[in-house]
Amino acid sequence: MLNALEVLTTVVVGVMVGVEFSVAFVINPIVARLPDDSTLLARAHGGRMLGAVMPVWYLTSLALVAVWAVAGWRHDGAGLVVTAGALLIVSVIMSVLLLVPINNRGKTWTPENRPADWKQQAQRWDRFHYIRVAVIIAAFALLAAALA
Repeated sequence: MLNALEVLTTVVVGVMVGVEFSVAFVINPIVARLPDDSTLLARAHGGRMLGAVMPVWYLTSLALVAVWAVAGWRHDGAGLVVTAGALLIVSVIMSVLLLVPINNRGKTWTPENRPADWKQQAQRWDRFHYIRVAVIIAAFALLAAALA
């Protein structure tokens, strides 16, 4: 049963990392090359869609890691799992304090109501997101190492 939990957790976190990596290094660079109005609308839609899904995904990932850490406490790799959990906590804190406030503003923007500094706010979100992606990649790597 622990093996199934380990694999499930690693897959759920890994897919989350893949989505966030794709947003940072594939989707947003493509969207940034569109005309300004299209960029704004695409980012607003992405903010609404992913803003609804990702909190559940992050918290589910964290919960699965916590269960793995408790269930596997006496097994090899427990320290790696706990460290991965700590990194996921950091990513959630970063999200709530740094990314969500920008996202909440950005998902309501239209070409008619956008603030003058919308591009700077989007770039700030991107910079924070790059850091968050690095944090969750590290967490995923630790989970993968704990499986080995």
